[in-house]
Amino acid sequence: MQNTYLDIAKQNLLEPYAIDNNHLDIILSKLMSKGASHADLYFQYTENEAWVLDEGIIKSGSYSIDKGVGVRSVYGEKTAFAYTDQISLQSIEQAVKTNLIIGEKDVCIKIPSFEVLPIQNLYTKTNPLYSLGSQQKIELLQYIDTTVRKNKHIKNVIASISSEYDIVLIARADGKLTADIRPLVRLSLTIMIEKDGRHEKGNSGGGGRLGYEYFTHELINNYIQDALKIAYNNLEARSAPAGTMPVILGNGWPGVLLHEAIGHGLEGDFNRKCSSAFSNKIGQQVAAKGITIVDDGTIKDRRGSLNIDDEGNQTACNVLIEDGILKNYMQDELNAKLMNMPVTGNGRRESYASIPIPRMTNTYMLNGGYSPEEIISSVKHGIYATHFEGGQVDITNGKFVFTASQAFLVENGKITYPLKGVTLIGNGPEILKYVSMVGNDTELDSGVGVCGKSGQSVPVGVGQPTLLIDNMTVSGTA
Repeated sequence: MQNTYLDIAKQNLLEPYAIDNNHLDIILSKLMSKGASHADLYFQYTENEAWVLDEGIIKSGSYSIDKGVGVRSVYGEKTAFAYTDQISLQSIEQAVKTNLIIGEKDVCIKIPSFEVLPIQNLYTKTNPLYSLGSQQKIELLQYIDTTVRKNKHIKNVIASISSEYDIVLIARADGKLTADIRPLVRLSLTIMIEKDGRHEKGNSGGGGRLGYEYFTHELINNYIQDALKIAYNNLEARSAPAGTMPVILGNGWPGVLLHEAIGHGLEGDFNRKCSSAFSNKIGQQVAAKGITIVDDGTIKDRRGSLNIDDEGNQTACNVLIEDGILKNYMQDELNAKLMNMPVTGNGRRESYASIPIPRMTNTYMLNGGYSPEEIISSVKHGIYATHFEGGQVDITNGKFVFTASQAFLVENGKITYPLKGVTLIGNGPEILKYVSMVGNDTELDSGVGVCGKSGQSVPVGVGQPTLLIDNMTVSGTA
C-alpha cells in the first residue's frame, strides 16, 4: 500500500518530466551545498471544481488544474524558499539558484539513499471529481433546491458543491521520500427566508476526504433541516441581553471558538517567538481540571486529516492540554528544532507556492462527565450558543470577539426563546479557567472548516462537547 501512493505520485509529478531519484539527489545536494541544515522539494498536482446553484438555476461551474514545485532550504532560523509553476529540471534549477543566495559557505554534502516512508491510508485515493457525472452533480443541486422550496417563506436557496484532488510528493535532504493523495469534497447551503418584511438566513453543509457519494439524500436532508431551523429561529429571535453571565456553548461547530481563541496560541511558531499567551507554560495549569484538548490529524476521512503533513512526517493525535495542564505545542520541523521539542506532524502549507508553518488539523476537546441536560438545567439565567459565524482573535493575549448565528436564552434551567445579536467577548486562556461543566457529547463539526494564517488557508476540523462557562461577557442588543 505504501508504494502505491509513491508510484502514483511519480507517474504524475516526475516521470512526465523525465525526473528520477538521481535528479532529486543532485538537486537536494545543491540545496545543501551552502551550509543549509535542511532542504526539501514539494511537488504538487491539484485538480479543483465547483458548481453553484442560485435562484433555482446553475449559476456557475468551474474547473482548474495547478501544478508546481516548492524548493526550500533552512539555515538556522532563516528559510530560503522559491517555487515554480512549471515542473522541469530547468525551472527547478533556477529556483535552487535563488535559494543559494542566502547561503554563506561551501560544503560537500552527500544525500543518503532515499528511504520510502510509511503511509497511514486514512482516506480514499480515488479522484472525487469523477465520483459523479456532470448531470448527476446538477441533479444533486436541483434536489436541494426543490426540497427546500417545499417549505414556507423561502426567498432563495444557494447551494454549492466543490471537490479537490491533490497529489503531493516530498523529497528531503535527509533521504526521506514520501507521497500522499488527498481527496476533498464539500457541500455548502444557504437558505434565505422572508416573513412580514423580515429577512433571515440559515447556513449548513459538510464534507470530508471522500467522494461525492458521501452526500446521500438522507445527509442532504439533515443539512436542509439544520439550515431551516437556524433561519426560522432567527426569524422569531428577540434582542439579546448584555452583561456578564453564564454561557453554554453547544457541541460540534462551536469548537471554532476553541480553535481560534486557544488553538492558534498553541502553535509552535508563536510560542518560540514568545508572542502567545501560552508561551513558556508547559507543565502549568492553564485550564480548569477536566479539560483535555487534542489535535488529531489521524481521524479517518475527516476534513482536517492528513496521511502525512507537508514536510513528509506522519500526523498524530497530539495531547495539547491534559486535565487542565499544558502538555505540548503543535510543531513543524523548523520550530521544533529551534525549541528542542519533538516534531508533531503539524507542518502544513496551502500549496507548493507556500512554506510550511505549524498549523492545526482536527482540534477538539474531549468528553467530560455531564449530560447536556444537566448543564442546561444548572443555569438560572444565561445564554446557550449553538452556531457561530465569525470573530476576531489576538494571539498575543488571547482576547476574542465572536458572533453567534444562533443562540437562545436560558431561564431557570430551561431554553426559552431564540436571541439575535449575541456577541461573546473574552480571553481564551482566562475562559478556560471558568469552565465549570464539560459535557459527555463531544462531536466534530460537519466538515466545513477553513483556517487562515499568514496568508495561507488550509482545511481543518473543530469540535467539543457542550460546555458551561460560568462568567463571560455578552454584548447584546437589548
